[in-house]
Amino acid sequence: MPMHLEGSCRCGAVRFSVDSHTPVPYQRCYCRICRKTAGGGGYAINLGADNRTMKIDGKESLSVYHAAIDRDGTCETSSGERNFCSKCASAIWMYDPNWPDLIHPFASAMDTDLPEPPESVHLMLKFKANWVVPQLGENDQCFDLYPEESLEQWHKARGMWVE
Repeated sequence: MPMHLEGSCRCGAVRFSVDSHTPVPYQRCYCRICRKTAGGGGYAINLGADNRTMKIDGKESLSVYHAAIDRDGTCETSSGERNFCSKCASAIWMYDPNWPDLIHPFASAMDTDLPEPPESVHLMLKFKANWVVPQLGENDQCFDLYPEESLEQWHKARGMWVE
């Protein structure tokens, strides 16, 4: 059975619950979008969850941000919907309609105790702020852009997939 997660914004206006097979907060994304909209320590950590199980209290307090992305000099709007509380500005989750069954809650929004990761994956390091010094563990992996291993593959390869 997937792990049941509960989360909220800082002020409590938005509360949510969702089930996750991939609840380990192991990916640290240093891209400009994550760093500036949800970063603590210069990065954001997303989890994976089953969007079909999502329950939300306080939808009226949600706002959505679509980031502008520079693709080789051309600016396009991301299809990713970064949901945040309009009252306290807490980043809560990211959803992309291209993958409708997935939702990516921010680990920082979780009220449920999450499993401790045995290692971390540092991605999008090409975009990290100059003041950020990644805290690297002995088995951590680092990537200028994206790792080849998906969220699901990472959890399964380390016995962290929750049935």
